[in-house]
Amino acid sequence: MLMTQDDDELESLVRKRIRALRVAQGWSLGELATRANVSQSTLSRIENGQRRLALDQLVTLARALDTTLDQLVETASDDVVTNPTIDGAHGLMRWTVKGDPGMSVVRQRITQPPPENPARMRAHPGREWLVVLSGTAVLMLGHRRFRVETDQAAEFPTMLPHAIGTAGGPCEILGIFDRDARRGHRSTDGDGDLGRPET
Repeated sequence: MLMTQDDDELESLVRKRIRALRVAQGWSLGELATRANVSQSTLSRIENGQRRLALDQLVTLARALDTTLDQLVETASDDVVTNPTIDGAHGLMRWTVKGDPGMSVVRQRITQPPPENPARMRAHPGREWLVVLSGTAVLMLGHRRFRVETDQAAEFPTMLPHAIGTAGGPCEILGIFDRDARRGHRSTDGDGDLGRPET
């Protein structure tokens, strides 16, 4: 047995999670049972709480649902809500992503257009994502120029020379940096600023 009586709440959560992931994929009980190589009746009893969960079954189901065992049995910690670090000097709000402390999220208001000269753009290892909350952002990638409108997002490798600015008025963005991109911005700026646009 994987779980004891003390873990009934976790077991119930895992059962609900299995069903929710199955439904989100649009799969019937039979389809998931086939993918996980278990009988449909076994899967039905697992989802309905009529059969205790076994570790080998959870590993197989996690794989079939395209997730991991850790994610399947993960419970919420008490610190669900976090507050940002405020950088008033640069107008930044920064959050650390708890699941991966190497990642950061930065909220920023941009008022300047990006530089047109690639020599004034930065390049470093990593990957970045940006989501435009309001206005229109301009993403420069080498000699290419992309308009990113409100509610649109962009993802790009930061080994390409890049810069982010605005088009015809202020815009507000969320920038998401992986570990390498975060490190690259820190070493480029020298002051730990992750998201200041080049001006």
